[in-house]
Amino acid sequence: MEYLIYLVLGSVAGLVSGLFGVGGGTVIVPILLVSFAAQGISPSIATHTAIATSLACIAVSSLTAIYTHLQKGVVDWRVVRSFIPGIIIGTLIGSSFFVSIEGAILQVLLGVFLVAIGLQMTTYRAAKMDVNLPRRIYLGLSGISIGGISALFGVGGGMFTTPLLSYYGINIHSAISVAAIGGFCIAITASLIYASTMVASVPTPSLMLGYIYLPAWVGIIITSTPFAKIGAELAHRSSDRQLKKIFGIFLLLLGLRFIWTNVV
Repeated sequence: MEYLIYLVLGSVAGLVSGLFGVGGGTVIVPILLVSFAAQGISPSIATHTAIATSLACIAVSSLTAIYTHLQKGVVDWRVVRSFIPGIIIGTLIGSSFFVSIEGAILQVLLGVFLVAIGLQMTTYRAAKMDVNLPRRIYLGLSGISIGGISALFGVGGGMFTTPLLSYYGINIHSAISVAAIGGFCIAITASLIYASTMVASVPTPSLMLGYIYLPAWVGIIITSTPFAKIGAELAHRSSDRQLKKIFGIFLLLLGLRFIWTNVV
């Protein structure tokens, strides 16, 4: 039953990853937390294990979405060159605080961010018709912030990257493609660090690589990769306005769930 949950989770996470460019972590982390609680994994490491495992999954599943976006020719390489170096730097910084922050606090903060961004995506209408990118240093600093936050929350950063780029007039499909590339860079960088981090001195399940729980990782990536391709294809068949609203509602509801489960 445990492995069936991971296969289903992988299909949902992959679909979300390709459709919204969010890397699937917003789905993987909360469901893994429920699964780990049922398995009796210590609460002191459960959140961190869910985050590390989520990022390890994103490192694989995001490749299919990136490939599909490249085939569609929607990647804005000007943004990639300015944005991705900051993403990597921010991931390295965020990863250094990984073990020291309590899991419940991370989840509440993530919920607040999701609600704010969800509201922005569902209510804001860009008035710009032409792409008017900010200075390169601003995109770099934004990348550092997004990389740091995402490494701590176990997400691909798409919920930050996509609305930020669409705010500046970049087509939603191009924004999602850049978010997918950023998600891969966050995931692979953080995964290498979390896989080599010594786990706290509490009982841990077998088949752990650092903080990455390998059975969950394998089960999720088996189904997430093909479903990421389906999600990316669906993204290119949707209108900008429709996709943006769906994306915003999804983030809003998920953010409220994070806050509710950790505060109430």
